[in-house]
Amino acid sequence: MLDSDKECCTILANLLIAKGVKRIVLSPGSRNAPLIVSFARRKEFEKFVVLDERSAAFMAMGIAQQSGEPVAVVCTSGTALLNYAPAVAEAYYQHIPLIVISADRPEEWIDQEDSQTLRQKNLFAPFVKASYSLPPEITCDDERWWVNRLVNDAVNLSVRSKPGPVHINVPLREPLYCLREVRDSRSEQVITSVSINTCLNEEIVKELSGLISRSKKVMILVSFGKPDSMLSSLLNRLSSLPQVIVLTETISNLCVNDSISTIDRVLSVISDEEKSKFTPDLLITFGGSLVSRMIKQFLRKYSPSEHWSLDENTHVADTMQCMTRHIRMNPVDFFSQIIDHIHPSDSYYHNLWIDCRAEATDRHEHYLANVEWSDLKAFSLIFPAIPQGSALQLSNSTPVRYAQLFEYNQIERSDCNRGVSGIDGATSTAVGAACVRRELTVFITGDMGFLYDSNALWNRYVPPTLKIIVMKNGGGGIFRFIQGPSELPELEEYFETAQEVDVEGFARLHGFDYYVADSEDELRKILSVFFRISDKPAILSVETPRTVNDRILRGYFKR
Repeated sequence: MLDSDKECCTILANLLIAKGVKRIVLSPGSRNAPLIVSFARRKEFEKFVVLDERSAAFMAMGIAQQSGEPVAVVCTSGTALLNYAPAVAEAYYQHIPLIVISADRPEEWIDQEDSQTLRQKNLFAPFVKASYSLPPEITCDDERWWVNRLVNDAVNLSVRSKPGPVHINVPLREPLYCLREVRDSRSEQVITSVSINTCLNEEIVKELSGLISRSKKVMILVSFGKPDSMLSSLLNRLSSLPQVIVLTETISNLCVNDSISTIDRVLSVISDEEKSKFTPDLLITFGGSLVSRMIKQFLRKYSPSEHWSLDENTHVADTMQCMTRHIRMNPVDFFSQIIDHIHPSDSYYHNLWIDCRAEATDRHEHYLANVEWSDLKAFSLIFPAIPQGSALQLSNSTPVRYAQLFEYNQIERSDCNRGVSGIDGATSTAVGAACVRRELTVFITGDMGFLYDSNALWNRYVPPTLKIIVMKNGGGGIFRFIQGPSELPELEEYFETAQEVDVEGFARLHGFDYYVADSEDELRKILSVFFRISDKPAILSVETPRTVNDRILRGYFKR
């Protein structure tokens, strides 16, 4: 077939196919023309062409998040690559395998006032597992072998141990549009990487299982992660022990019997006088950064004697300021090796939390039954109405925090960009996630987040299975709830930035079905219609009073 005459692009495309990369998100450009040609002419790839590079990178991240497979994202030189930065950082902290491929000028032209040129090598160094730069030309067999080795290493690293993004920078000399005949059957050398599972020695197994067995109060706290049936099974066994309570955040995606899945709801009914009774002797944590500020404050003030962090990373994240052991293992390997050696202790700790959960549930239901129209009331109707088997995508700020207050077992998985917790690419991530799912993807966002990432709707790949709910409350409502901004005279102009977002206009512009609800009765009537599958994606605008929501939510936590 005819391919770009840039051999490094041919090697790169062939190796991605050989190593199982199936999907590529490309943005148009001139300097990356050889890359576009090499990828576009290979039928093995599913290609997505997205003009806005920031949106493209988040979309690729959403695809990788749901598929569990590495996804390549390809851009031209210059500021195009800088637009990838928010998604690359999010993928790094969310442990998602993005293969970032950027075209570049040859090194001799960097800082020579040539157009679309900046220092691209190692641009993402703090936020990628590694950076690679290919030679601009291949002139000998050693250089051909070198390019092959670099690409093998990059793809292997992106999925090894804790996955994450890698950056491959490709300097390309003009002319950029020349073609040459290549053989499809050309065989590239494929290097595989084999992970080694960590095995605990008998002495460590005895020590750690003994500590759990002797402890009266053991808390396992799980933050964000992907669905894992084996891990859920192990945690179910541990949760049956009288001394163990498992706390799972909404986006942990684990199903554990008798766990605390509404952490903030339960913590809010524990009085200051009672808190010491709920303090664990031993805390075991794993997953990404926590959504719940309340559990972080609780554990920092009422510190456990022992805190074990299960984390394959080399650096230590001592979020609770009381870590005693950093165990570099994934949770499945760790728990599966020690669980058969753990015995129940004489403890009421598990039941203490379960009794508190029952009280919190009663207060929660009573408060919601009597609360006026607000974001909280709307969420109480939305979450139980989401159809069975749907995937939920949550924007940052208020949507993910409201989600922590509700139980909904019918949802297959819940995700949010909690790596660095920005609102900048939440819609694009949801679009990417919806592209690789047959079932519904429901995305809940605020009006500011929706406006911020509205370019996500500007592509031809948005499937009809995507349902977007915009909480239209007139601004950044989180700042009315956070202590600090809420007490400043600058709140409305400089923090909340209240404005009217034309959600219906965006829906019409991009060919979405549009629905609106501005009362409890309207929302009840419209949800079942909104969630029906049609031939177009849909947006539902839920309009609530801007100056009421913070009072309602504060009242909830004082209930």
